[in-house]
Amino acid sequence: MGLSSTAETKEALARRFLAAIPDSAIDPCVHCGFCLTSCASYRVTGSEMDSPRGRLHLLRGVEAASLELADVAEHFESCLGCFACVTACPAGVRYDQVISAVRPALRQTGHRSPWQQAFRQALFSLLPYPDRLRPLLRPLQAYAGGPLQRLARRTGLTALFGPEIEAMERLLPPLAIEAFRDGLPPLVPAQGRRRYRVGLVLGCVQRVFDPTVNHAAARVLAANGIEVVVPPGQTCCGAMTAHQGEDAHTEALARALIDCFAAAIGPAAPGGPDPLDAVLVAASGCGHTLKLYDRILARDPVWAERATGFASQVLDVQEFLHRVGLAAPLRPLRQAPLRAVFHDACHMLHGQGIAAQPRELLQEIPGLSLVEATDAGLCCGSAGIYNVVQPREAAELGAMKAADLASSGADIAVSANIGCSLQIRRHMGDQPQPLPVYHPLQLLDWSLRGETLPSA
Repeated sequence: MGLSSTAETKEALARRFLAAIPDSAIDPCVHCGFCLTSCASYRVTGSEMDSPRGRLHLLRGVEAASLELADVAEHFESCLGCFACVTACPAGVRYDQVISAVRPALRQTGHRSPWQQAFRQALFSLLPYPDRLRPLLRPLQAYAGGPLQRLARRTGLTALFGPEIEAMERLLPPLAIEAFRDGLPPLVPAQGRRRYRVGLVLGCVQRVFDPTVNHAAARVLAANGIEVVVPPGQTCCGAMTAHQGEDAHTEALARALIDCFAAAIGPAAPGGPDPLDAVLVAASGCGHTLKLYDRILARDPVWAERATGFASQVLDVQEFLHRVGLAAPLRPLRQAPLRAVFHDACHMLHGQGIAAQPRELLQEIPGLSLVEATDAGLCCGSAGIYNVVQPREAAELGAMKAADLASSGADIAVSANIGCSLQIRRHMGDQPQPLPVYHPLQLLDWSLRGETLPSA
């Protein structure tokens, strides 16, 4: 029986996107299976088709026209894009390039229900834009973190709105006053002699749901002789949409952010402001995408050069501080020794190759020691918006991660990515002895100021 015209159209669309995958990304696969134990989705489902090796097999079927992408799309939807398999692969398979090409194709297959499509578009229309999100969150300020929220969860009321809405509500943290405004000035002067001048990317979700992190980053940088430029009017870097294959939206957000920084800094000219030594970000998911701006805008001849120049300046705040060294003295966070367990965000560890730098910075805090989680390489289940569009799988991973961190013998957990922090905090609540979760820059900030932890 021949394919219908609709099926032929879907197949043609899939083939067009999949043609972007270089042969060098797939050909090295020798089916050794090293990727299986590193793969978060495989750990949850136990299905070979929900592993990198299985998905590559499915793609070959799509290329050979023996399979349609729409019929196997669920196995690609289950992928978190954590890139742990890229780190684990001994043959050099670039699964990151594979899934980046597949995700735009998934949008064209028609396998998602009208609700799934509408829900995703609502997220993409709100989350990258703090000025749109904040008015919607304002009525929830009294609810979040209060007795009404606890009652709603205890009675199961939130489950009545469906798994996606329930997952969003479970992630909702208390909303501080700072969540509803950008409190940092356009320029945070260096304390003492200025050593460097940097720009700071605020992110979208972080400045709404954990605004203290950016303030801590600015204070730590300033205390170490680093002038911080904070361009006003920043929107999302595009990490959220890039993670879901929304290429056009991602490109638009990237252009807007580059323009925002250019307008704030101005062109290099005699007597003008000094150029930036780096563009810094305190959320690892954002950092990974910002460093890929040269690829994201490579097909745009007008923007390609600007994007390459911008991406070349991007560093994680901890990466930069480790490189230039701390100049300000650190003090103990409290009298008793403090043990911290470090959670490696996937897009920091596997996406950017950053592991030692944050740990070495934290170990400079007097009285603080680090312990390692048993299953440190496992994704927490956040993965952009994965924890709300794939809530069941994400919840299992979040429970695994929280249990692993809580059983480490540490006093606190440390995470350098806002999505991971929200996910881990949500599942820490189910642990017998939950740990508070902080950003490394918050610990450095409190140490600089000689303060105790909020929970101490």
